[in-house]
Amino acid sequence: MTADNSRSRHDRIRRHPTPGVRNSLAHWTSAKHPLRVALNYLFVWFARISPSLRLRRWCLRRLGVTVEPGVSWGLEATPDVFWPELITMEKHAIVGYDATLLCHEFLQDEYRTGEIVVGERAMIGAGAIVLPGVEIGAGASVAANSLVTRDVEPGTTVAGVPARKMGGGSESRGETQTQSQSWSQGQTECTADQKRTEWGQTGGVDGDHGNGDGSGDAEENEESSNA
Repeated sequence: MTADNSRSRHDRIRRHPTPGVRNSLAHWTSAKHPLRVALNYLFVWFARISPSLRLRRWCLRRLGVTVEPGVSWGLEATPDVFWPELITMEKHAIVGYDATLLCHEFLQDEYRTGEIVVGERAMIGAGAIVLPGVEIGAGASVAANSLVTRDVEPGTTVAGVPARKMGGGSESRGETQTQSQSWSQGQTECTADQKRTEWGQTGGVDGDHGNGDGSGDAEENEESSNA
């Protein structure tokens, strides 16, 4: 799977308007049958706490998640409880501890659903949240505790809230170089200020007033008395 740069997750989301003045979550029983959600919840719970990767994969498949060979699902990781069938996990993908894959959003006047695709050998870090409609490219990585609101290109690493691309482009190197130059300049100015301060407290004062504490004047008075 490769992320389609010509489309965003919002282009893939389906919108479902809800009637009346109540928010869309109040209509959840119309969106999905309560018995189906209850059964999903049981399988989600087992997928979260099972010590066996094989059993976790089995639970995910019972939920309707597309799970290809070699997928690893971390402890406490949570698939969408309403529409888990919208999740696709390609070969050898990893979802880390306590990550969440959300295929729905309940808003005020509508709810939205969208597929999530985790590409082959992609990795999602612990505590990360992936929103509906997002595609994570093959070999991509999502850092821990990130919020993924847009597609992740194959082979790249994203981090943050919202998640942004990390690493080695010319722009990143330019920012690093500028920061290094600014730090060096600041250190030079600090050293110069420190030297001027030390000179004022030692040599400069001694040249004008002996030791800088009035002892020079006392010695001059003593010499005058002896004379």
